[in-house]
Amino acid sequence: MEILEKIISRINTDAQVKEVRRGIFWTAVVSRFCGLSSTMLKDCCTNEEIDGSTPAQLTEMSALSLARFALSDDISKASLGLAAINSLTEIDESKCVEVNAGSLLLQKGAGKNVSVIGHFPFTNDLKKVTKNLWVIEKRQRPGDYPEDNAGQYLPQSDIVAISSTTLINHTLPELLRLCPEKSVKMLLGPTTPMSTVLFDYGVEVVSGSRVTDDKVALKHISEGANFRQLKRTGAIKLITMMRTREHLV
Repeated sequence: MEILEKIISRINTDAQVKEVRRGIFWTAVVSRFCGLSSTMLKDCCTNEEIDGSTPAQLTEMSALSLARFALSDDISKASLGLAAINSLTEIDESKCVEVNAGSLLLQKGAGKNVSVIGHFPFTNDLKKVTKNLWVIEKRQRPGDYPEDNAGQYLPQSDIVAISSTTLINHTLPELLRLCPEKSVKMLLGPTTPMSTVLFDYGVEVVSGSRVTDDKVALKHISEGANFRQLKRTGAIKLITMMRTREHLV
Protein backbone atom coordinates (compact mmCIF):
# COMPACT_ATOMS: atom_id res chain seq x y z
CA MET A 1 0.00 0.00 0.00
CA GLU A 2 1.67 3.15 -1.26
CA ILE A 3 0.44 5.50 1.50
CA LEU A 4 1.75 3.26 4.28
CA GLU A 5 5.01 2.57 2.44
CA LYS A 6 5.62 6.32 2.21
CA ILE A 7 4.71 6.95 5.85
CA ILE A 8 7.15 4.22 6.94
CA SER A 9 9.87 5.52 4.62
CA ARG A 10 9.67 8.95 6.29
CA ILE A 11 10.42 7.47 9.73
CA ASN A 12 14.11 8.17 10.25
CA THR A 13 14.60 6.91 13.83
CA ASP A 14 14.20 3.29 14.94
CA ALA A 15 13.86 1.97 18.50
CA GLN A 16 13.46 -1.30 20.31
CA VAL A 17 9.93 -2.45 21.08
CA LYS A 18 9.65 -2.18 24.85
CA GLU A 19 6.10 -3.36 25.37
CA VAL A 20 3.01 -4.51 23.47
CA ARG A 21 -0.53 -4.54 24.84
CA ARG A 22 -3.51 -5.89 22.94
CA GLY A 23 -6.74 -4.93 24.66
CA ILE A 24 -10.27 -5.62 23.48
CA PHE A 25 -10.51 -2.23 21.79
CA TRP A 26 -6.97 -0.84 21.55
CA THR A 27 -3.52 -2.10 20.72
CA ALA A 28 -0.50 -0.25 22.13
CA VAL A 29 3.15 -0.50 21.13
CA VAL A 30 5.74 1.28 23.25
CA SER A 31 9.08 2.18 21.64
CA ARG A 32 10.10 5.84 21.40
CA PHE A 33 6.54 6.75 22.37
CA CYS A 34 3.35 4.86 23.13
CA GLY A 35 1.50 4.36 19.85
CA LEU A 36 -2.11 3.24 19.53
CA SER A 37 -4.25 1.51 16.95
CA SER A 38 -7.64 -0.16 16.93
CA THR A 39 -7.42 -3.82 17.86
CA MET A 40 -8.41 -5.89 14.86
CA LEU A 41 -8.02 -9.66 14.97
CA LYS A 42 -8.23 -12.17 12.15
CA ASP A 43 -10.46 -15.15 12.92
CA CYS A 44 -10.29 -14.30 16.65
CA CYS A 45 -6.55 -15.02 16.70
CA THR A 46 -4.68 -13.60 19.67
CA ASN A 47 -1.27 -15.18 19.07
CA GLU A 48 0.69 -13.64 16.20
CA GLU A 49 3.25 -15.65 14.26
CA ILE A 50 6.25 -14.16 12.50
CA ASP A 51 7.52 -17.10 10.47
CA GLY A 52 4.34 -19.17 10.38
CA SER A 53 5.43 -21.68 13.00
CA THR A 54 6.75 -19.97 16.12
CA PRO A 55 4.95 -17.53 18.43
CA ALA A 56 5.96 -13.93 17.82
CA GLN A 57 8.43 -12.38 20.26
CA LEU A 58 7.38 -8.83 19.52
CA THR A 59 9.58 -7.19 22.15
CA GLU A 60 12.62 -8.74 20.46
CA MET A 61 11.85 -6.74 17.31
CA SER A 62 12.70 -3.20 16.39
CA ALA A 63 9.71 -0.91 16.10
CA LEU A 64 10.50 -0.19 12.45
CA SER A 65 10.44 -3.92 11.65
CA LEU A 66 7.13 -4.22 13.47
CA ALA A 67 5.83 -1.14 11.60
CA ARG A 68 6.11 -3.09 8.35
CA PHE A 69 3.39 -5.41 9.65
CA ALA A 70 1.06 -2.56 8.62
CA LEU A 71 1.52 -3.70 5.02
CA SER A 72 0.17 -7.19 5.76
CA ASP A 73 -3.18 -8.37 4.45
CA ASP A 74 -3.67 -9.99 7.86
CA ILE A 75 -5.53 -7.28 9.78
CA SER A 76 -4.26 -8.60 13.11
CA LYS A 77 -0.69 -7.92 11.95
CA ALA A 78 -1.63 -4.64 10.28
CA SER A 79 -3.16 -3.44 13.56
CA LEU A 80 0.16 -4.06 15.32
CA GLY A 81 2.00 -2.32 12.50
CA LEU A 82 -0.04 0.87 12.78
CA ALA A 83 0.56 1.02 16.53
CA ALA A 84 4.29 0.58 15.87
CA ILE A 85 4.24 3.39 13.29
CA ASN A 86 2.58 5.65 15.86
CA SER A 87 5.13 4.63 18.49
CA LEU A 88 7.92 5.99 16.28
CA THR A 89 6.20 9.12 14.97
CA GLU A 90 7.42 12.28 16.64
CA ILE A 91 4.51 14.71 16.61
CA ASP A 92 5.34 18.34 15.91
CA GLU A 93 2.77 19.88 18.22
CA SER A 94 3.54 23.36 16.88
CA LYS A 95 1.67 22.22 13.76
CA CYS A 96 -1.23 20.76 15.76
CA VAL A 97 -4.25 22.12 17.56
CA GLU A 98 -6.26 20.52 20.36
CA VAL A 99 -9.47 20.21 18.39
CA ASN A 100 -11.91 17.34 18.67
CA ALA A 101 -12.64 16.01 15.19
CA GLY A 102 -16.33 15.66 16.05
CA SER A 103 -16.56 19.34 17.02
CA LEU A 104 -14.79 20.35 13.82
CA LEU A 105 -17.20 18.26 11.77
CA LEU A 106 -20.22 19.83 13.48
CA GLN A 107 -18.85 23.25 12.60
CA LYS A 108 -17.78 22.51 9.03
CA GLY A 109 -20.66 20.17 8.14
CA ALA A 110 -23.60 22.48 8.90
CA GLY A 111 -25.94 22.54 5.87
CA LYS A 112 -23.65 20.31 3.79
CA ASN A 113 -23.56 16.80 2.43
CA VAL A 114 -21.35 14.75 4.71
CA SER A 115 -20.20 11.13 4.50
CA VAL A 116 -18.67 9.42 7.51
CA ILE A 117 -16.85 6.11 7.14
CA GLY A 118 -17.33 4.40 10.50
CA HIS A 119 -19.96 4.99 13.17
CA PHE A 120 -18.51 7.57 15.56
CA PRO A 121 -20.18 8.80 18.78
CA PHE A 122 -20.79 12.24 17.27
CA THR A 123 -22.87 11.01 14.31
CA ASN A 124 -26.24 11.57 16.01
CA ASP A 125 -25.39 15.24 16.68
CA LEU A 126 -24.00 15.61 13.16
CA LYS A 127 -27.26 14.37 11.68
CA LYS A 128 -29.06 17.37 13.22
CA VAL A 129 -26.99 20.00 11.41
CA THR A 130 -26.08 18.51 8.02
CA LYS A 131 -28.08 18.70 4.81
CA ASN A 132 -27.47 14.98 4.29
CA LEU A 133 -25.46 12.60 6.44
CA TRP A 134 -24.43 9.22 5.11
CA VAL A 135 -22.78 6.96 7.70
CA ILE A 136 -21.15 4.01 5.98
CA GLU A 137 -20.34 1.14 8.30
CA LYS A 138 -19.42 -2.53 7.98
CA ARG A 139 -21.57 -3.39 11.00
CA GLN A 140 -24.55 -1.14 10.48
CA ARG A 141 -26.69 0.40 13.17
CA PRO A 142 -30.16 1.78 12.33
CA GLY A 143 -29.76 4.50 9.69
CA ASP A 144 -26.27 3.41 8.58
CA TYR A 145 -25.41 2.31 5.05
CA PRO A 146 -23.36 -0.73 3.98
CA GLU A 147 -19.86 -0.44 2.54
CA ASP A 148 -21.15 -1.04 -0.99
CA ASN A 149 -22.91 2.35 -0.86
CA ALA A 150 -19.63 4.28 -0.63
CA GLY A 151 -19.55 4.59 -4.43
CA GLN A 152 -22.98 6.23 -4.37
CA TYR A 153 -22.59 8.72 -1.53
CA LEU A 154 -18.94 9.77 -1.39
CA PRO A 155 -19.02 11.43 -4.86
CA GLN A 156 -21.95 13.60 -3.62
CA SER A 157 -20.19 14.73 -0.44
CA ASP A 158 -18.81 18.14 0.49
CA ILE A 159 -17.01 16.62 3.48
CA VAL A 160 -15.80 13.05 3.94
CA ALA A 161 -14.65 11.88 7.38
CA ILE A 162 -12.86 8.55 7.23
CA SER A 163 -11.94 6.28 10.12
CA SER A 164 -8.21 5.58 10.24
CA THR A 165 -9.00 1.87 10.62
CA THR A 166 -9.16 2.02 6.81
CA LEU A 167 -5.35 2.06 6.97
CA ILE A 168 -5.48 -1.28 8.76
CA ASN A 169 -7.80 -2.96 6.24
CA HIS A 170 -6.15 -1.08 3.32
CA THR A 171 -9.39 0.45 1.98
CA LEU A 172 -8.29 4.09 2.34
CA PRO A 173 -6.88 4.58 -1.20
CA GLU A 174 -10.12 3.45 -2.87
CA LEU A 175 -12.23 5.63 -0.57
CA LEU A 176 -10.09 8.68 -1.37
CA ARG A 177 -10.51 7.99 -5.09
CA LEU A 178 -14.28 8.19 -4.65
CA CYS A 179 -14.15 11.63 -3.03
CA PRO A 180 -14.74 14.75 -5.14
CA GLU A 181 -11.56 16.75 -5.67
CA LYS A 182 -13.00 19.81 -3.91
CA SER A 183 -14.37 17.92 -0.92
CA VAL A 184 -12.74 18.29 2.50
CA LYS A 185 -11.30 14.91 3.42
CA MET A 186 -10.61 14.07 7.06
CA LEU A 187 -8.85 11.06 8.54
CA LEU A 188 -9.70 10.53 12.18
CA GLY A 189 -9.36 8.21 15.14
CA PRO A 190 -6.56 7.16 17.52
CA THR A 191 -5.09 4.85 14.83
CA THR A 192 -4.29 7.90 12.68
CA PRO A 193 -0.56 8.44 12.03
CA MET A 194 0.17 12.13 12.58
CA SER A 195 2.15 12.26 9.36
CA THR A 196 2.19 15.02 6.73
CA VAL A 197 2.46 12.25 4.11
CA LEU A 198 -1.34 12.02 4.26
CA PHE A 199 -1.60 15.54 2.85
CA ASP A 200 0.14 14.30 -0.32
CA TYR A 201 -2.86 12.02 -0.95
CA GLY A 202 -5.58 14.65 -0.66
CA VAL A 203 -6.35 14.45 3.05
CA GLU A 204 -6.83 17.97 4.46
CA VAL A 205 -7.42 17.22 8.13
CA VAL A 206 -5.54 14.58 10.14
CA SER A 207 -7.00 14.02 13.60
CA GLY A 208 -5.51 11.54 16.05
CA SER A 209 -4.21 11.30 19.58
CA ARG A 210 -1.09 11.39 21.70
CA VAL A 211 -0.57 9.27 24.79
CA THR A 212 0.56 11.56 27.62
CA ASP A 213 0.81 8.92 30.36
CA ASP A 214 1.99 5.51 29.14
CA LYS A 215 1.52 3.73 32.46
CA VAL A 216 -2.09 4.81 32.93
CA ALA A 217 -3.00 4.22 29.28
CA LEU A 218 -1.52 0.70 29.25
CA LYS A 219 -3.30 -0.25 32.45
CA HIS A 220 -6.71 0.77 31.12
CA ILE A 221 -6.10 -0.73 27.65
CA SER A 222 -5.33 -4.05 29.35
CA GLU A 223 -8.56 -3.75 31.34
CA GLY A 224 -10.64 -3.32 28.17
CA ALA A 225 -11.32 0.42 28.24
CA ASN A 226 -12.95 1.93 25.16
CA PHE A 227 -11.65 5.25 23.86
CA ARG A 228 -14.09 7.45 25.79
CA GLN A 229 -13.10 5.70 29.01
CA LEU A 230 -9.43 5.96 28.09
CA LYS A 231 -9.74 9.67 27.41
CA ARG A 232 -11.42 10.26 30.77
CA THR A 233 -8.29 8.94 32.50
CA GLY A 234 -6.37 11.98 31.23
CA ALA A 235 -3.74 9.75 29.63
CA ILE A 236 -4.75 10.66 26.07
CA LYS A 237 -4.73 13.99 24.29
CA LEU A 238 -6.72 14.61 21.08
CA ILE A 239 -4.78 16.50 18.43
CA THR A 240 -5.52 17.69 14.91
CA MET A 241 -3.22 18.77 12.10
CA MET A 242 -4.41 20.59 8.99
CA ARG A 243 -2.90 20.98 5.54
CA THR A 244 -3.84 24.66 5.65
CA ARG A 245 -5.32 26.78 8.43
CA GLU A 246 -8.41 27.49 6.28
CA HIS A 247 -9.81 24.12 7.22
CA LEU A 248 -10.41 25.44 10.74
CA VAL A 249 -12.53 28.34 9.52
